[in-house]
Amino acid sequence: MGISLDILNECTLCPRMCKVDRREKIGVCTVGYLPKVSNIVLHKGEEPPLSGENGAGAVFFSGCPMKCIYCQNMGFSQKGVGFEITLEELANAFLKVQQAGAKTLDLVTPTPHIPWILMALDIAKENGFNLPVVYNTSSYERVEILKELSGYVDIYLADIRYTDNAYGLRYSKVENYWDIAQKAIEEMYNQVGPFDEEKMKGLIIRILVTPNKVSGHEKALEFIANLDKRIPVALMSQYIPHFGAKNDTLIGRKITKKEYEDALDKLIELDLDGWMQLDEKERVTTFPIDWRCEK
Repeated sequence: MGISLDILNECTLCPRMCKVDRREKIGVCTVGYLPKVSNIVLHKGEEPPLSGENGAGAVFFSGCPMKCIYCQNMGFSQKGVGFEITLEELANAFLKVQQAGAKTLDLVTPTPHIPWILMALDIAKENGFNLPVVYNTSSYERVEILKELSGYVDIYLADIRYTDNAYGLRYSKVENYWDIAQKAIEEMYNQVGPFDEEKMKGLIIRILVTPNKVSGHEKALEFIANLDKRIPVALMSQYIPHFGAKNDTLIGRKITKKEYEDALDKLIELDLDGWMQLDEKERVTTFPIDWRCEK
């Protein structure tokens, strides 16, 4: 394993490079030393090949390097809701996800926890773990850290949030989001290529269409097409102006049908493929996993 726990002594896991000694206090991500988890469930709301019949085994980690003002997971992503667990508990949780029939292990917002995740995967694999590992990320990642994930991650599920650095700062409080995300996505692609369902390996890119083209989805789709038209795109329409976005002049509303259809037209024009968001949704998309019990 290329990333030891020593990195947490002066943390540089994410592009913020806050260099906090996480043995003593929390980082900008709101995470301290031990891995911190909000919930672990079978989640049917991910892309169909990742969910399968039973759902993806979604591990919702607490904390996040980004501070999106509209985040629907505000409680555990920014306010620290969750509970710290040991390395052994995390490894056992991965095994419990597999035993519950999950199609994949879906690591949601894993960046602040990378050293623990890699060690837990090593332990779990020694005990029979063999699910495809999904790294579910905002793409606000350091290339140097992503390189250390090679061989551990099978599928990168990567967002493109903005293609304008100014919007990244305004709405997620991070500098140079687009500059960083492009390089991160290129590294993910270099590691695993475009997603291949038969191999259960590769890169999938998500774009959440936001009002007034704040997401920069047209530029994002052009970037993907230039990288590799075989990369599947999940074009999402479920934006809701939560929390600080409610009264914003640009993103203080849901998107219109025309805004989404225009984004879909751009995807088709560029000869890209993937998943569109239908209006119909399952009422129940998550199911609990009894992951805290003994092996």
